[in-house]
Amino acid sequence: MEQLITYAIYVHAFLGGVGLITGIGSMVVKKGSPVHKKMGKLFSIGMIGSSTISLPIAWMPGHEDLFLFLIGLFTIYLVLAGNRSLSFKPRLKEKAATMDLIITTGMLLFSVVMLSLGIYGLLHAVTNRVLYLVFGGLGLFLTLRDFQFYKNFSQTKNDWLLNHITKMIAALIASITAFVVAGLGIGSLAAWILPSVVGTIYIIYWRRKMKVA
Repeated sequence: MEQLITYAIYVHAFLGGVGLITGIGSMVVKKGSPVHKKMGKLFSIGMIGSSTISLPIAWMPGHEDLFLFLIGLFTIYLVLAGNRSLSFKPRLKEKAATMDLIITTGMLLFSVVMLSLGIYGLLHAVTNRVLYLVFGGLGLFLTLRDFQFYKNFSQTKNDWLLNHITKMIAALIASITAFVVAGLGIGSLAAWILPSVVGTIYIIYWRRKMKVA
């Protein structure tokens, strides 16, 4: 069993590497170009594949890690929701599909779980309590914005694109964080949070740029 888990971890790392490389590449090339779209597809495949493999691993004996399990779900949500944002282009559909609501509602519930674990951890000194609070709060913020977007998207010009950019950059942040923590072996609190801080600044930059345009 342990050998099988080891092989799964190798595949997980490989797909994560594909996601990291193509994610960075998609940020460098011209947005909307054929190369950007191809890299975006590879990024999505790599991130969803890597995160999906991490889910059962996080429950295996000797590898139990509830936080990484929830982060894996968070990453899958970011990529799925980020890609589905493209279906909200003007005139493509009139309202959010059932799958959109399922993805967002599922992440909303998991965010509440993370926040609850974080609050419980503050009272009982649980490991990763700060990370549960940070990522749970971020997940709650993003999902509530999703529901607001679903309600008003037909009245806006390019919110679908802003939503896509926000989610995909956030997914790339998750990939970079995984590389720093797992790949480089830097497990400090700063290693977990700093990529999110830098990425958030970049997201704000793009959102302002798109609104000005």
